[in-house]
Amino acid sequence: MRKATIAIVVLSLAATLPALVAAAESGTAAPEVVHWESWRAGNSVSDLASLQRGAHDFMSYCNGCHSLQYERYQRMADDLKIPTAVLVSDLLPPASNHLDYITSAMPSGDAAVWFGKAPPDLSLIARSKGPDYIYQFLKTFYVDPTRSTGSNNLAYPNTAMPAVLSSLEGVKEATFRSEGDEKVFQHFESTVPGTLTSAQYDDFVRDTVNFLDYVGEPAQAARRSMGKWVVAFLVLLTALSWLLKKEYWKDVH
Repeated sequence: MRKATIAIVVLSLAATLPALVAAAESGTAAPEVVHWESWRAGNSVSDLASLQRGAHDFMSYCNGCHSLQYERYQRMADDLKIPTAVLVSDLLPPASNHLDYITSAMPSGDAAVWFGKAPPDLSLIARSKGPDYIYQFLKTFYVDPTRSTGSNNLAYPNTAMPAVLSSLEGVKEATFRSEGDEKVFQHFESTVPGTLTSAQYDDFVRDTVNFLDYVGEPAQAARRSMGKWVVAFLVLLTALSWLLKKEYWKDVH
């Protein structure tokens, strides 16, 4: 076991040595390995401002392809405290009613031809995959000339979705190193800057993820808030029940 561990360490050093030597010769530090699997969304469905921004982000960048078939425009506006005037001017598509469900205008047949399959409905994506997965997915697109879309993704390899947010994030390439027959991701290198800084893009993605988390269970914020009072009531009821039990049984003992 000990020999195997030493062998693994030696092989790892041998694999990284060329990069370290090249970095030393150039006078620059070797880029750190990016562990994208550890990225967390850190969103909060109780953050109303974030949910409002996320709703605007989704309608601006996602709704062209993806629908939210279980969410109505009016329910979204009521829950997120979006004024009717803002709903109509910024979020409601032309010829749509505020009582309509949030659907995509893209015909599914055309989408299947363009992308190989119709983009999925995202009503329950946060419940099925989790907010962290969506966050990682939206932050790990990279250039891949072998794909018809010109891009690929670390969280969902060979995804049919193109890098639609590259105008915001910028275009980046992925650096891999070979381990046998496998390619192991190292880090990203930005080639074309986007309109947002790295921090701004993180906020954009987090707001969008937060909105999708809300859509997966619109009542969750109210449920969690009510849950605190329910627990407090049960604790109080337990204490009163225990005192009542002592009163009834004091003569028996």
